[in-house]
Amino acid sequence: MIVLDSCGWLEVFARSAIGEQYRSALEDETQLVVPSVCIYEVGRRMTLERGQDVALRHVAVMSRGRIVGLGRDLAVAAMVLGIQHGLPFADSVIYATAQAHGAEVWTHDEHFRGLSGVRFVQTPAPTD
Repeated sequence: MIVLDSCGWLEVFARSAIGEQYRSALEDETQLVVPSVCIYEVGRRMTLERGQDVALRHVAVMSRGRIVGLGRDLAVAAMVLGIQHGLPFADSVIYATAQAHGAEVWTHDEHFRGLSGVRFVQTPAPTD
């Protein structure tokens, strides 16, 4: 099982070089777990940058995976993990969702660096 962090989704949708490193995570939609907070983060950003129609098309792509909402048990787990690892709210929810589903988080967000159950995607070195 794989949880693709919001930053990964944004890179995939931008068709960036780093987005290409996430493509294999999307090959088997039955293995994809999508925290609802990712839909919010990606949808909001895409709406602001490219408009609501584009955002909704991307949300539809994300919705091919198993969508997981934030219920009480997951919220408590996110709270504990967030405090334990110093994670912001959304990252806490993403990490707790992955842990609850035995999934690996794929990300290049520094907040996740060094955590167990995380595949940290290296960003390409800047070119001059």
